[in-house]
Amino acid sequence: MTEVTVIGAGVIGLSAALMAQARGLSVTVVDREGPAAGASAGNAGAFAFTDILPLASPGILRKAPKWLLDPVGPLTIPPAYALQITPWLYRFWRACSPRAVAASTVAQTALMDLSRAELETFLSATGTLPMLRKDGNLQVYESEAEFRASLPGWQARIAHGIEFQHMNADEMAALQPGLSPRFIKGTFTPGWWSIADPKLYVQALAERFRAQGGTILRAEVLGLKPQGDGVSIQTKGEPLTAERVVLAAGAFSHRIAATLGERIPLETERGYNTTLPPDAFDLRCQVTFGGHGFVVSRLSTGVRVGGAVELGGLSLPPNFKRSEAMLRKAKEFLPGLKTEGGRQWMGFRPSLPDSLPAIGRSKVSPHVVYAFGHGHLGLTQSAGTARIVADLLTDRTPPVDLTPFSPQRF
Repeated sequence: MTEVTVIGAGVIGLSAALMAQARGLSVTVVDREGPAAGASAGNAGAFAFTDILPLASPGILRKAPKWLLDPVGPLTIPPAYALQITPWLYRFWRACSPRAVAASTVAQTALMDLSRAELETFLSATGTLPMLRKDGNLQVYESEAEFRASLPGWQARIAHGIEFQHMNADEMAALQPGLSPRFIKGTFTPGWWSIADPKLYVQALAERFRAQGGTILRAEVLGLKPQGDGVSIQTKGEPLTAERVVLAAGAFSHRIAATLGERIPLETERGYNTTLPPDAFDLRCQVTFGGHGFVVSRLSTGVRVGGAVELGGLSLPPNFKRSEAMLRKAKEFLPGLKTEGGRQWMGFRPSLPDSLPAIGRSKVSPHVVYAFGHGHLGLTQSAGTARIVADLLTDRTPPVDLTPFSPQRF
């Protein structure tokens, strides 16, 4: 029986495994595909610490009807999946009330602050600090009306001490040359950091974990069952046992939690992107085209154009017309962008209706800790989540109130 088994070799799972190792625990990681195979490989590479406002909000409710009319727009629900996702959408709608949004913002801010405080120490300890970039993010607006609509969100950030600067077109051009003149205003957030390449980063974490004596097994976990003072882990191969288990399997986590009798309403935001060669554009910082639901990121391995939300579950085939639509818009918005030679990708973002992850113990067994459902913020919140998981595994009090993140809150 191993001391700790972490299910999931993405950025959350491996970060938690490394912090558990640092506490002196013997750790094994199990993943159905291996390190950095899911959303941790193809995300935008951002530590979006200033992104404290939940996706579930009145603003999204106002935009959603228009977006849903566009089959390749920022938000879509394939007709084949619409009925299945209805209960999740109802919970999402309830989470958009002003009271719920205020509570989620406070909780999200606490986790963001912890994650930012833990990040550089974690990167130093794992030898990955040189991969960190502090270029910031530029959110751009096409009209005065769009800019004014964003102001309540920025006011909320002021209340939480987040630094930003509103810019006119000339100031934006000095910061990021090559923007289309259709963008007349922008907001720059210097506290929005990034990683050189998310896949290479998670692979580096895996290498460090192995170098420190950790084991990574490739196996598909089918279920969990309490067993005495530990947990039995059913796989497609030989069963495993562990004294404690961390469930961090991303978009597949709720299926495993269901074998313990816990119904957690996790859904899959399918994200799309195209990664262009490094010389595709002279990108100085990440640029967010919020009105169109995508970002353009500068990675060490290329320029990544991606985002959007497709609520389509785990089984439907990818619709890469969404990647192509974002790339066409990116060419309009950055006229000098070279769009040849790109690599398309689709990945699963594990999302809960109130935009907060599930972090805490299973109600069935104190030996199982959940850490999943981070939506767009897995990389951002990885170090903070890992700190909390390590505290739970060693029976210490976590530095933030876990009540808003309770896996049983639904």
